[in-house]
Amino acid sequence: MLEVKNLTKYYPGNRIVLRDISFTVGKGEIFGIVGKSGAGKSTLLRCLNLLEVPQLGSVAINGTNIINLVRKDLRKIRKDIGVIFQGFNLLSSKTVFANVALPLKLMGKPKEEIKSRVNELLQLVGLLEFANAYPKNLSGGQKQRVGIARALSTNPKVLLCDEATSSLDYQTTNSILGLLQDINDKFKITIILITHEIEVVRKICDRVMVLDKGMVAEIGNTIDILLHPKVEITRKLVLEEGTEKYLEQVINFYRFHKTETSHLVMVSFIGESTFEPILSKVSLASGVVFSILRGELGLIKRMPFGQLLLEMNGNVSQLNNAFQLLDKVDIHYDVIN
Repeated sequence: MLEVKNLTKYYPGNRIVLRDISFTVGKGEIFGIVGKSGAGKSTLLRCLNLLEVPQLGSVAINGTNIINLVRKDLRKIRKDIGVIFQGFNLLSSKTVFANVALPLKLMGKPKEEIKSRVNELLQLVGLLEFANAYPKNLSGGQKQRVGIARALSTNPKVLLCDEATSSLDYQTTNSILGLLQDINDKFKITIILITHEIEVVRKICDRVMVLDKGMVAEIGNTIDILLHPKVEITRKLVLEEGTEKYLEQVINFYRFHKTETSHLVMVSFIGESTFEPILSKVSLASGVVFSILRGELGLIKRMPFGQLLLEMNGNVSQLNNAFQLLDKVDIHYDVIN
């Protein structure tokens, strides 16, 4: 669906904002791009529909490199790209109906077709009764729902979301993310989601790319990236400040008091294994004793997971047996030296 190769963007004075960015997004995938402020996320998003033109690299949609298109052809392909903005970007002087209808009017669609399509979309986002209301009379979540309906009006193949929930409260954020997930399930639209909030990624993204200072820090399945981050910037994004400090203190304490029979181990459970007594079985079979130092349970893209920081005590044979048993049932673990 979307393939980006070696994309580089710089501004006057050779200030590089994006450096050699490459990634692919499959049809119907929800792909997250996460990073701290200033990482280049929004600039990258604007490059995907050429609101910003990169100096190097390519952006291909269904095999067509849009960077090489003339303006007429670019306008056509932009109809396949919907955009949801952080600040809603609604016209205050127009009704909800008129805001959603605007892209269709610009395309010259017949009035009856516009009316049918707009009503269908307002029904989809739960705002049909607000068709004649003005943006000033809507809540933040309702405004974003209007923005989503407008972005869907042209039946796009790709939906670009630029910090679409960052100005919303927790409950409204969950509502908007649920709507995006429902849209993805129903229409199989590819969604690219820019965010600095790791919880947004955790809730709906299939895969995620971490940006750091305009470069790709790491990329992969959301479960793998969130449970087993490989680089420091990802670990800082995944762990809350208090948790990060707690783990650092635990690890430093452990290293100071470490014995020959103990190991500090991070164990991850995904799916059905989250609810099974695997550690109890491993302990009984190997003779290893576990102490739980930290635990977390939750969902990543509807998939249950659990992650435990353990101190495992036992002799060399017992520990090796325990690790073999974990390998046998395909449980991921990291031994922290």
